[in-house]
Order: sequence, then C-alpha cells, then structure tokens
Amino acid sequence: MSNNDFLYELAFSYFPGIGPIKFDALLKHFGTAKLAYEASAGDLREAMGANLSCKFLGYRNNFDFDSEYKKITDNNITLLMREDLRYPSALLNLSDPPICLYVKGDLTNFHWNDESASELYFAVVGTRNPTEYGRQITTKFSRELSETGTIIVSGMAMGVDALAHWAALRAGGKTIAFLGCGVNIIYPWANTNLYHKIIESGGLVISEFPPDMVTLKGHFVARNRLISGLSKGVLVAEGLKDSGSLITARYALAQGKDVFAPPAPITSDQSQAPNILLKDGAKLVTTVEDILEEYDVKKKQTLKETLKEIPENQKQLFQLLSAEAFTPDEIARSLNVPVYQVLSLLSTMELSKIIEKNISGKYQIKI
Repeated sequence: MSNNDFLYELAFSYFPGIGPIKFDALLKHFGTAKLAYEASAGDLREAMGANLSCKFLGYRNNFDFDSEYKKITDNNITLLMREDLRYPSALLNLSDPPICLYVKGDLTNFHWNDESASELYFAVVGTRNPTEYGRQITTKFSRELSETGTIIVSGMAMGVDALAHWAALRAGGKTIAFLGCGVNIIYPWANTNLYHKIIESGGLVISEFPPDMVTLKGHFVARNRLISGLSKGVLVAEGLKDSGSLITARYALAQGKDVFAPPAPITSDQSQAPNILLKDGAKLVTTVEDILEEYDVKKKQTLKETLKEIPENQKQLFQLLSAEAFTPDEIARSLNVPVYQVLSLLSTMELSKIIEKNISGKYQIKI
C-alpha cells in the first residue's frame, strides 16, 4: 500500500452507496482501491450497475481528498485503515469489516491485538427506557465488571447504554462508545458530558462513518455489529421484543460471542428481550461472577475483604497504607516499630501482591 492509497479507501468510506461488502467486491474486481476509484465509467457500470455507478461518478467529481483529510486531523480524529496494525483484529475478522474506523481518544491505552494482554472487552446494551430494575442491573454489572479492569463497550444511546458508560467511568474504568454517526457529532446531544468524559478518562469514541455524517436508521444496525464484534460477550440488560439490543445479541451469536441476560420479571414489557434470549439459550446471570468465570477473570477483593484474610501482624500496616502511601521510615515512625520489622513485613506483603512500591519509592495498596 503506497503512502496515498489510504486516501482512496477514505473516499469510499465517505460515499453512502458503498459499504464494506460492496467495497470488498470492488477490491476483488479491480485489485486495489485506487484502481477501483479511478476506473472508467464503463468499468464502474459493469462492477456497480448503472444507477450506483452514475451516483458514484458525480460524487467522485466533487470529492476533495485534501479538505476531508484536513477535517479529520483538525478534529483530532485518528484514522484506522484495515492495513493499520492498530485496527482491532476482532473487527477485521468480521465478514464485513469497516472500510476504515474513525477514532476519538488515545489509542495507546488499548492493546486489543496483543495476545499477551489481559484486556476483556464486554458489551452492555439495552433499552433507551429502562425500568428501575434495568437501571440497577446495568449499573451493578457495568461497575463490577469495570472494577476487574474489564472495558465496557456500548453505543452511547440514552438509557442502558449511557448508564453502562457512566458506571464504568465512576468505577475508574475505561469504556468505548460506538456511534451511528461521525465521531465529531455528539448524538444524542443530551450525552454531551458523557461523550467528553469518555475521551478525557482514557476511553474511545469510534465510528465507521466519516466526520459530519448524520445519524440514519440503518447506521444503528451497522453500529451494533461493531459493539458485539469487539466484545467477548454481550449482556442485554432490558429491552422490548423489537429492541435494537436483540439485534446486537443476534450479531454476537453469529460472530460466535457469548450472550448473557439477567432473570427478568415477566410482568414488565422491558423484560421481553432478555427473556427471549434466555429461551433461546443465552446464559443466565445473577452475579458478575457468572460472567467473569466464563473468561477466567478474577474479581478484585475489596479492602475490607482483604483485611479479613491477611495475618494479624500485617493488619495494622495494611490499614495505614490503605489511607496513603509511605516510605519504610515513615511507616516505622507512624507505627513506632523498628524499621527492620517494617522492611520484613513489606517484603512479605509485596511477595503476596498485597502492596507495591510506586514510582516515588513509597509503598501502597495494590488492589
């Protein structure tokens, strides 16, 4: 791929009449994106048909590579082509991988193509109008998953999606939002604070649609396959029988991913989606451990739980470090014990992975 070939892929991603499947057919027919883009009217008619080729020729005559690429860089958007090593392999392996991805946020926080990385990507989706039960389910599972380091993936819609993102952020975790519009458009506008908070907190906002592309109904369906595609599994918290979350779940099943659903009251219309999925073989979950066990992820202990389990001679030191990080000398003075005893305890607790030394040379709680 030459230095400028990516511009032709970019141009195809801007044209609304060509999605990933048609793009792949063009690549197969012409060999490269450049050859497809610059093909004669006759060759395009043969490959696309009369109607689409006519529209494409009009589009091609007016598309300005430089101004569109400048818009991307001016908006601090990272462009990922399929050939880019940072492009998620989980999405590249889809039957219809996006022509390219537009990303807002710092990609260095994510290692989705590193097989040695332990990152778990998990989707939480559901209705835009959750009941109080749905709100509790979404918040509880998203928060507890985030506390294990799991990265919550959703669609930044109102309702369950937004609750899942916020729960992850409040737990100090990272979260990824896939949009059905350009990443420089905040949709819905009510989630403006959430959009900025995701990026500021080290998360990502991603779309396969170019900047300034507005939302269309079909975009949300396309977006849903990326939510499930990046994730190991999907939890459908609540939804009606025609909910978009069921579409995400079906994509997940087709992609070989796990689908989870909580037990839901049959008297609530918003229970229709999870109950349909449970009938169809989705995994019933009542605690976050039901999900974590599927992926061999350990739930982190709380400070209180750890305090109960450690030996008596370590508890006073543990409580001291729970509040603040200290050097061995500072610990010795605070506990009024010889520094050699402190060093011995610190060594034992560090080997047990209860504490760790930070970059300032002070000891702190690790969990």
